[in-house]
Amino acid sequence: MLYMCNPLNIDYRYQFIDEHGKLVVNREAADPTLVLFKDRYYMFLSMTGGFLVSDDLVDWTFHALRGVSIYDYAPDARVMGDDLYLSASHLSRMGTFYRTTDPIEGEFEEMAGTFPFWDPHLFMDDDGKVYFYWGCSNYKPIYGVQLDPATMQPLGEPQAMISGNPERHGYERNGEDHFPSKTKEQIEQQVQLTASKLPKVTEEIMNTLRVVLGNDPFIEGAWMNKHDGVYYLQYASPGTEYNVYSDGVYVSEHPLGPFKLAQNNPYSYKPGGFMPGAGQGSTMSDRFGNLWHASTMRISVNQQFERRVGLWPAGFDNDGELFCNQRFGDWPMKIAQERVDPWADPEWMLLSYGKTAKASSYIEGYEPAKATDENVCTWWRAADPTPDQWVEVDLQQEYDVHAIQINFADDQLSVDLPEGVTLQQCGLLSRYIDMRQHHTRWILEGSLDGQSYFVIEDKLEAMTNLPHDLIVREAGFRARYIRCTVRELPYGQIPCVSGLRVFGAGDGALPDLTTGVRIERLGELDLHVAWNPDQAVGHNVLWGYVPDKLYHSYMILGSSHAKIGALIRDHPVYVRVDAFNERGIVEGEVYPVV
Repeated sequence: MLYMCNPLNIDYRYQFIDEHGKLVVNREAADPTLVLFKDRYYMFLSMTGGFLVSDDLVDWTFHALRGVSIYDYAPDARVMGDDLYLSASHLSRMGTFYRTTDPIEGEFEEMAGTFPFWDPHLFMDDDGKVYFYWGCSNYKPIYGVQLDPATMQPLGEPQAMISGNPERHGYERNGEDHFPSKTKEQIEQQVQLTASKLPKVTEEIMNTLRVVLGNDPFIEGAWMNKHDGVYYLQYASPGTEYNVYSDGVYVSEHPLGPFKLAQNNPYSYKPGGFMPGAGQGSTMSDRFGNLWHASTMRISVNQQFERRVGLWPAGFDNDGELFCNQRFGDWPMKIAQERVDPWADPEWMLLSYGKTAKASSYIEGYEPAKATDENVCTWWRAADPTPDQWVEVDLQQEYDVHAIQINFADDQLSVDLPEGVTLQQCGLLSRYIDMRQHHTRWILEGSLDGQSYFVIEDKLEAMTNLPHDLIVREAGFRARYIRCTVRELPYGQIPCVSGLRVFGAGDGALPDLTTGVRIERLGELDLHVAWNPDQAVGHNVLWGYVPDKLYHSYMILGSSHAKIGALIRDHPVYVRVDAFNERGIVEGEVYPVV
């Protein structure tokens, strides 16, 4: 059987980015376009220098792009007839389309466009008509237009499709957990600083700057699906650097609208857990009729665009509502090559959260416990880059272990730009994508007593660079201690591990039913949900607009309350708090919100 665990287990390329004269180095991949083309899965990602191909959605092979710019953001791929069409974002020149019958061995034919665009997306309807959507702004809408499929030229004038409405859509509000990221004073300070660098400033320009630099959400990343004659135009908001980055959806009976907000929104939303974020992506049906949603996850510690990619089961319910299951959205998941239940519970539970950890060395603020706190934004860091530094988690008793995910972090890397390299303009920044093959090498061991160790996985000679590697032992093995010893990392950097995550089966009882649930409405867009402290490992707060459609979730660890800021004005809300531990899950009661 095949298994995966978000973020996807792929090589995330290093970027050298010039940020106002300072060179920042971090890994990035984002904005996934996932398509089924000639019976294989193709995934195109921002800033990877190429694309990935898979036969099963688990094991991916990288292929470099040839004849197409690798520095254009948010690549869009779409199957139209026997061809795969590709476009990507650039504002400084006319938009360009490419097509090929063979992305791996063939050539891309260029088809010149007539206008610049950002976050492009092509869609071919059942009747062969082609439509194009684009937009990435906090003051402009997402646009749509019909194209001539022979020339890719517009047939008519662009029309506005979707605009931001954060006063009614709580999930569109900017900031971590939808708390505004900037005060009015901070915004005005940025406006004045930016204006001082412009040659000529008018009151109209000043007002535009106040919007662009303010808290209004970015509305971006269009994607279209058609189901039972209904068009589902998806979009991302409010900002990629926040834990609440999500995908919403509008519906219409025509590909150019008018569109209305779907009942279930945002349909892709993952604010909690180990790695949050689930915005700007694509939705695809696999060979077996399963729907999958791929989108962007965030770290955003070393740099705003320090991002990863996630993949989740999705679907359309009996009422035609598009949904995505992210309740345990960064836990190991079985990828069966057959029709599956998108709401199936995980086979294995989290065993490592909050458990005791130790290491060969560490520095203050980066203790070994950071490797078990289920937070991708914190990590254990060794004291120096000496080979064979190690970090170990003590599960505190023996368990049947089935999967381990090792998450390596980058910590303020100081690396010189390779000799002879020229930074390329990419949006408002200049950057270089390091296409060299780096290696991440380690050995993973287990023990029952902390004295005698056995090898679980040996990657000391690995030729790969996988910062979120997943090791699966479907049959399981007994262990109490799990140790990862690091031999080699890119650029000779100091070992940092943000998550040594262990999954398996506990032997105890299920958690108790969550009690004392208290729900307080904080205005029309926010809820505060609290419950009695208990012995559960964690909780999932679920909500939806009817009792049997609790499609949204927020995983909470180490706390007995949650703030939900993703409500829609005038929509009914129902809430449930599920408890989980190392044995399994206990569903809570459903409460209507008054």
